[in-house]
This record gives sequence, C-alpha cells and structure tokens, in this order.
Amino acid sequence: MLKGIQLNAVTKKLPKHLHKFMVKQPYEGYTAQNQAVWRYVMRMNVSYLSKVAHNSYLEGLKKAGIAVNKIPKMEGMNRILKEIGWAAVSVDGFIPPNAFMEFQAYNVLVIASDIRTIEHIGYTPAPDIIHEAAGHAPIIANPEYAEYLRRFGEIGCKAISSEKDYEMYEAVRLLSILKEDPNATLKAIESAQEKVEDLQNNMGELSEMAQIRNLHWWTVEYGLIGSLEKPKIYGAGLLSSISESKLCLTAAVKKLPYSIEAATQNFDITKPQPQLFVTPDFAHLSFVLEEFANKMALRKGGLKGVQKLIDSKNLGTIELSTGLQISGNFTNVIKDEANNPVYIQTTGPTALASRDKELIGHGIEYHAEGFGSPIGKLKGINLAIEDMFPKDLEVYGIYESKKTTLLFEGNIKVEGEVITGKRDLKGKILLISFKNCTVTQNETILFQPEWGIYDMAVGKEIISAYAGPASVLSFENFGEVSKEKTHKISYSAEEIELHKLYEIVAEMRENNTICIESLSEIYEKLKNNFKTDWLLPLEIYELTYNSNSKMEAEILNYLTKLKTNKQYTQLINNGLKLIFENN
Repeated sequence: MLKGIQLNAVTKKLPKHLHKFMVKQPYEGYTAQNQAVWRYVMRMNVSYLSKVAHNSYLEGLKKAGIAVNKIPKMEGMNRILKEIGWAAVSVDGFIPPNAFMEFQAYNVLVIASDIRTIEHIGYTPAPDIIHEAAGHAPIIANPEYAEYLRRFGEIGCKAISSEKDYEMYEAVRLLSILKEDPNATLKAIESAQEKVEDLQNNMGELSEMAQIRNLHWWTVEYGLIGSLEKPKIYGAGLLSSISESKLCLTAAVKKLPYSIEAATQNFDITKPQPQLFVTPDFAHLSFVLEEFANKMALRKGGLKGVQKLIDSKNLGTIELSTGLQISGNFTNVIKDEANNPVYIQTTGPTALASRDKELIGHGIEYHAEGFGSPIGKLKGINLAIEDMFPKDLEVYGIYESKKTTLLFEGNIKVEGEVITGKRDLKGKILLISFKNCTVTQNETILFQPEWGIYDMAVGKEIISAYAGPASVLSFENFGEVSKEKTHKISYSAEEIELHKLYEIVAEMRENNTICIESLSEIYEKLKNNFKTDWLLPLEIYELTYNSNSKMEAEILNYLTKLKTNKQYTQLINNGLKLIFENN
C-alpha cells in the first residue's frame, strides 16, 4: 500500500486507515511546462505577498522547504518540516473531509500531487501542489497557527456528516477534476456543475461537518488577519492564487469580523469569494473553534448526538458516562416519554473501548452482527448501576451466577444470568455480561437467548457522540477512497514537443549557459507552431533581457502582440514587471 512512499518520525504515527489515501508523488510526471507554471506563480506570489501576507509567510517558505524555482519533493519538504514537528504526504486531489482533518490532527499536511494547468494558472478549483504546498505549509511556521491547525484537525475529524455531505464531496471532487482536465467535454463539466448546484440547493440543515468545513474554509483556506481596514493574508487559497490574492484586499470583497457565525456561511469552491472574514490574531481562531466545539455532539452527546450518527449512516462512536465507548453504525435509538435515550442499537461490526483503547475480547470480530444496550437508570431507583458499590450490586441481584431481572427507565427489561463484568482501572463498572438473556421493551424483543451472550453497557447517560471509531486500531479499513480518480492528462505529440522546448530553456537558466542562437531557434518554433503559448516567450525574454541583442527586441515585440489577447494581458504584464524589477 505504501510502496515507494518514505515514512518519517511524524508519518509513522499515522493510523493505518489513513494510509490508503497516500500516494507516491509523481515527480517524474511533472512536465517542464508544469515546472514553469510553478515558477511563475511562486515568483509572482513572493513578490506580491511579501507586502500583503502575514509576516510568517516568507520565513515559512524556508521552514517548509519550499523553493521558488522548482516544484518541491515530498522527501525534501519532510526533511525540513520535521524541524517544526510536521510532515507532508501526497494525495490524489480532494480526500474526504474527515480524513483530511485527521491527517492535520497528526501534524501532517495533505498535499495534492497534481499541479494546475497553464490554462488555470491564476486560479484553479481543484486542489493542487501550489495551493497545498505553497499555501498551507508556510504559515505553520507560526506556532500559534500550527497548534490551531492541529487542534482543528483533532476536533474536525470528529464532526458528524450527513448522508448528503458524502454526496456533495463526491460531486465537488468530480467537478474539480473535470474543470482541471483540458480533455474534459463541456457537456461533462456542465452536468457535474448541475449536480453540485442541485445538491447545494437541497442540503437541508447544515451538519456538523458542513459547519466546521465552513469554519475551515473561512480561516485555513480563505482567512485574513489584522484589522478590517488593512488586513493581511494567511489563508492557503489566497496565498496560492495570484488573482484572488489581489482581488481580496480591494473594496470589491466585503470584510467581516471573524466569529462563530462563519460556520453558517456557505461557499462556492468554483468561484472567487464575495466576502472574507478577518481575525484579529491567530489566538482568536482557537477561541472560535472551542466555542463551536462546545455545540458539537462530541461535547453534548444525548439523544441528538445519537440521532446525528444514525442520520449519517456511517461509522461513529458514543461515549457513556462510565467512559465506555461504543463504535459502529448506529441504526436505532429508543427514547422514553421525557425524550431521553433508553436503548441504542448498532448494526454490523461494532467495537467497545475505554479511553480510546479497545476492550480485550470486544472487537469487531466478536460484535460482528452489532450491539444493543439499555442506557440510563433502573426504574424507580435513583442510584445508577455505575455508582453502585459491591453491596448495592448484590442487593439488586447483579453478581456472578445470579438470575436477575433489571427494569430500566423506558420499560427496557433485561432478564438473564449474570456471567461477569468489566471494570476500568479506577474500578468503574463498564460492562455486564449475561447468558440465557432476554431483552425487551414491552412486547418488542430486543435480544433473545439463542443469539448468544448478551453484553450490556453500563452508563446512565450519553456524554459524547462523534464520527469515526474510538480506537483507531478497531477499524483499520475505516473510510473509503473515491472511485473517481484524478484524470491524468494525455499529451499530444505537439504538446510534448512544446514541453521539450520548455526543458531546454530551463536548463539554460539553471546552468547559466544562455545561447542566443538556440533561443532564436526556439522562438521561431514558437512563432510558427505554438502561437497561443505565452509563458515560454516570457521565460526566453527573461534570459535575453539587457543583452542588447536582436532577440531581446524581437521577443518583447512578440509578447506585446500576445498581450492583445485579453486572456494573456495581465499574465504577461505581471511577468514583465517581475523581470524589470529583478534585473
């Protein structure tokens, strides 16, 4: 699974279920034009962002091992990132939000391995290495922000998604792939766009994951910091987009003070943002995050928490007041007249844990068919089972070999012979096992003796409910990789020839072996065969600038003609300005 991927001290700590999202960086697959795109964007960004980005940006590029002239290699980044306790891994485009955030929780940056095409050099709707490496990585050099990112991942990966969220993820992933694929048909793009828009208009109530993704978007991706009047840029989406980084600081983009209200502000990933949120400092980000976490089922539990897990139709965990954690696909909850949960049920593989460690003998093999248990107190008795001393347990018939009947609130009745129980290190009883056991609610049978041993959870209330398993070792295959893979571009013979010309020019620059005669030959080929390419002429002009050669004047004149195409005007002007300033 990890063939060709080098792990380091940080990435070795990743749980196995995240390994499937990691891919080997296809470094040899980057064309010379890809390298030129990286160089152009990075030079533009460093020149402009040094004035408008948060002061961590430039120093952060060095600390993250990101060079301006070459697409970074993961191995090189990791050698440098380890100094600040982080690492980076390559992935294929968008990965599920829970997985993305879980990587963050382990101090690992997720880096999309592809790079934007020259057609999307200013902005791309798809995640790419410019966005991920040059956008996300530099700001983690700031310790306060790095901790916010880690903590966000820790809390965010526990957020419960709705069934619609999973559909939206796949729809957005497909749309971003198609928009970045030069060979995609207009019909396919329009169909994918319609699917996204239809889902956006029919999402219903925002799930926890939808809300925390909004917070992530308006901070980590598109955040501004400082004053409303003169903010600085720190969000990766802005740091990696030439066009948006300039637009965002103009009056055309509304600036709002960052608060928990941002959780309800949706976004469109395919368009520039009409408003942005400004945090006064990085510490404020953590304050808002904790404020949001206090509203999550992770900290509130209860009936609503279980119901969210049922609605998600995905693996989740509830934690009881005893500390017992039940992980599985929750399919049913029975409530009493006071709207309190009195019985929970999972279907399919389920694991029990305490303190995020699986209870011995209670993994998914043992609970392969599911798990059900009453929750709450015995009817008419104020003392909960979890608070009973050995004498109390004896009084109520809860001891080995005793046939007993336990009537819980909500008329949940457990009748059977006690076999044993499990306690935690502090002596808190977590689980009671019965044989020859029948569990009912009025006339409804919830468990019968033929099904085997009945393991009853002990806990008077549900204190937490969250996405994913309690023990990462219980469900090693948790989470699914999208079947829709990033489309690998198939280049024509003509495009391959163009990429070779880019390679020759790059070698001249890197080796300082500039040959005007060779550049003239390349220029003639560009004029005759590649009339829409603007970036390579710009690179040639950079090498001939101040040479006082005929070639210098010719290529400048050629660029001036290309500028008449509005699509290239600003791109060429930006490139020329950079050449003039740096020479």
